[in-house]
Amino acid sequence: MASLAQKPLDAAGNDSFYFRSAAAMSVIIVLGFAMQWAMGRSTFAVRPLVHVHALVFMGWVAIFVTQSWLGSRGGAKLHRRLGQVAALWVLMMVVFGFWITIDVVQRGTAPFFFQPQHFLIANPANIICFALLVAAALALRHSRDWHMRLQLCAMAAILGPAFGRLLPMPLMTPHAWNIAALCGLVFPLIGAFRDWRRDGHVHPAWWLGAMGIVAPVLIAHLVAFSLIGEAIYAWVTAGHPGASLSGLAFGPPPPM
Repeated sequence: MASLAQKPLDAAGNDSFYFRSAAAMSVIIVLGFAMQWAMGRSTFAVRPLVHVHALVFMGWVAIFVTQSWLGSRGGAKLHRRLGQVAALWVLMMVVFGFWITIDVVQRGTAPFFFQPQHFLIANPANIICFALLVAAALALRHSRDWHMRLQLCAMAAILGPAFGRLLPMPLMTPHAWNIAALCGLVFPLIGAFRDWRRDGHVHPAWWLGAMGIVAPVLIAHLVAFSLIGEAIYAWVTAGHPGASLSGLAFGPPPPM
């Protein structure tokens, strides 16, 4: 969310819609993970990689909400400085997003309502599209109308894990991952509707952002269920417990 503008942010920046949307997203994320903990489905007694992954991704939530607040208040100087941190933070998210996915698949512990081979392809595809949306927003940081819309869409692109913890995922098998990921479309759709009501037209940034949410679903489907996906799964799991599991089979649900 870096901005090199020295003047107060324009009408797009001063609009509280973006901060309110960021706050709503953060509430969804906190509720999703808190509900799992309250129901005893998650615990803090996990390996260090999981804690670091959580710290990195929750750190992004804090950065995103702070940047949205600064953008709505016209705090261009601090917004710009924190934006430099945000750009580096996204790189960490890509690294740990790949790392945790590979680790889970190698251990053979992917959620039972996901096919491990699909999970292995879909998660990295999702985090890459998120990073590309952030990169586009940074490249267009001088165009506030594009910048803020693309940043909001980038955050919407990684809401799948939060929605997945709020929705009855086992009942959505075999489309659980796709449904959770596509739930993020609600935010660009609201933004597009708002533009249409207010301005009489929809800003093209919403369509680009929506593509960034839909693209991982399509890419994962094309790759995971192909010979390429099979080869990637075999290569990643070789020598690990995950190699004994069928990449395209759903695991048994955990004991009640």
